[in-house]
Amino acid sequence: MNMVQIGMIGVLGALLAIQFKGGKTEYGIYMSVAVSIVLFLCIVDRLEIFVRTIDEISRYISVDTGYLSTMLKMIGITYISEFSSSICKDTGYQTIAVQIEVFSKLTILAMGMPILLALLETIQEFLV
Repeated sequence: MNMVQIGMIGVLGALLAIQFKGGKTEYGIYMSVAVSIVLFLCIVDRLEIFVRTIDEISRYISVDTGYLSTMLKMIGITYISEFSSSICKDTGYQTIAVQIEVFSKLTILAMGMPILLALLETIQEFLV
């Protein structure tokens, strides 16, 4: 799908959610979640292109594949946490949304520690 189609799906979904919120608010929330899931699936398709491109780049440059896989995991964690957090905020549960964001930031920090240590070891080798 192209950006115009995605934009139209998003706007139409938001308009339908607004219409449903007038009667029963839970239907508006369900509509919002459904549109978000459709858009999530479209984004996953785009991420596949990104993964293939990173794989092709790694063939040209000798980089440890562990670093690339960690980077891709970090991107996935970021997107999933943003997606989950936004749904919680839309439904009125800001506290849960903040906890999801904090957990994802700590997870990304923990995943990045081995890379930071490898970088510091490399710098130390140049200094010695």
